[in-house]
Amino acid sequence: MSASAPSPHVPVLLDEVIAALEPAPGELVVDGTFGAGGYTRALLDAGASVHAFDRDPRALDNAQGWPELTENPPRLVLHRRPFAEMADALAEVGVTQVQGIVLDIGVSSMQLDQAERGFSFAADGPLDMRMDPDLPSAAEFLNSADEAEIADVIYQYGEERQSRRIARAIVAARPLETTGQLARLVRKATGYKPHDKKDPATRTFQAIRIHINGELDQLREALIAAERLLAEGGRLVVVSFHSLEDRIVKRFLRDASGQVGGGSRHLPLRELPPTTFDKPSRAVRAGEAELARNPRARSAILRAATRTGEPARKEVTHG
Repeated sequence: MSASAPSPHVPVLLDEVIAALEPAPGELVVDGTFGAGGYTRALLDAGASVHAFDRDPRALDNAQGWPELTENPPRLVLHRRPFAEMADALAEVGVTQVQGIVLDIGVSSMQLDQAERGFSFAADGPLDMRMDPDLPSAAEFLNSADEAEIADVIYQYGEERQSRRIARAIVAARPLETTGQLARLVRKATGYKPHDKKDPATRTFQAIRIHINGELDQLREALIAAERLLAEGGRLVVVSFHSLEDRIVKRFLRDASGQVGGGSRHLPLRELPPTTFDKPSRAVRAGEAELARNPRARSAILRAATRTGEPARKEVTHG
């Protein structure tokens, strides 16, 4: 890591991400989730140029003073936009193809560690959870949505079986203002005991965060954009952290690489769409050494695939 541009957090699966991207001097790579800048720094140090995206203005502040911003032409260009908009954002600056794209899905360690951002209940803070400060906050959603909508969000995005009971408790306790209030309410509603293995508030916090940030829709749109942007031989690398995200990535790459049945002896063969990616590599997880340094890496899954020369599909089935 460059001494001129220190990063406060080492990103998950850094070595594996760079090995999958194979950045070369002069190549153009998109870092869809700049965060603390760890992936971008490694890509720049390998000689690549980077267009980095983040919805969080605080994240992009981490790059201020990096020398690559002021090179002529700059090797680092920052975009305060969601990665779902990467194709449009790059078109606006005259870029139509790139050689690599990396997406690190979900909330960053920095966001989790800042109590005032409201992403975690490890320390009490305002009920916020916004990656983009222009979005409505978690408190605004929970204090205004009806009970059925809140229950649906917690069930769908948190895979929480007691979602209706939690939603009922939220509505009864409104207005909610802090992460501590919400966490205590969820524990009480679900009958949590201190010796239970997993805090049930984790699932509810995940669900609300995914909902207010539109994370799964953003991921689907980003995968479609990546298919449009990657040149032949370009590499797509996605690191996800829970089953909802990984399911979307896995299905997208399965369909894009033609790993779908073409029919059976009882059904006629159907015409298959173009194969826009080679068969993806096997999923990669963090090794023991990384897990010892960073327990948050335990749930990380890396999937990677290489773009073929086929034109991007006009219609993509959402996972």
